[in-house]
Amino acid sequence: MARGECNCGVVQFEIDAELSDVFMCHCSICRRSTGSNGIAVVVVPNDRLRWIQGEDHIVMWSKPNSDWQTWFCRVCGSPVPGRNDPARVFVPAGSLTQGGDALRVVHHIWVGSKAVWDEIGDAGKQHAEQFRG
Repeated sequence: MARGECNCGVVQFEIDAELSDVFMCHCSICRRSTGSNGIAVVVVPNDRLRWIQGEDHIVMWSKPNSDWQTWFCRVCGSPVPGRNDPARVFVPAGSLTQGGDALRVVHHIWVGSKAVWDEIGDAGKQHAEQFRG
């Protein structure tokens, strides 16, 4: 069982699954969304995530003319889990407070779009675009 929350603790969730694989997106949209080199997410089936509290404090933003979306706490602005896919939820790895001890970056996606200053230094497989595995 894993747990997570936003920075202020208003939004809290738990995941009923073993977590291990992290996907790191380096695209320009994720960089602007986070203000860093991208976003690290754990992908889990929708039925494995349960909201403990604060689901009514989640705001979703869609990039115009795109299928890209992000979810965040409307109180503190922290990224929170969101559904970019009908079957899976993307959980920001940094939001996990418990159950993330075995996490490892296994895939870097949109590496062809990464910032010039972004140096990838782990063993995760690099994909120029999206990974569909």
